[in-house]
Amino acid sequence: MRRNDNRNRTHPSYLMFAVHRVSGILLALFLPLHFWALSLALKGEGALNQFLVFTDTPLFKIGEWGLVVLLSLHLMGGVRLLLIAFRPKSPPGLLKGWIAGAVGVAFAAGLAFILALV
Repeated sequence: MRRNDNRNRTHPSYLMFAVHRVSGILLALFLPLHFWALSLALKGEGALNQFLVFTDTPLFKIGEWGLVVLLSLHLMGGVRLLLIAFRPKSPPGLLKGWIAGAVGVAFAAGLAFILALV
């Protein structure tokens, strides 16, 4: 029987798995807040306008950027998993390329979002 060790937890594929899992959990935690914000529109124009004034703060803009990065990381992690699952057998070095591409696209989306705010 092999002893459980942490050697595989430093592999880029494991780290991308962890990023995909954590981003999914954080996005799931965000959903109730999103639905609450949408429900303010049903309560009337005044409640929604108060919330929209709150969303114009710099802290909220940083949170929006984080949300965009989380969404793009989760999306690219999911695409990476689909490509790995449905690809023919390929060399192991290709997996690191998919990981680098997924992270690069995610941060490019975050950068594009920040530049759109400026």
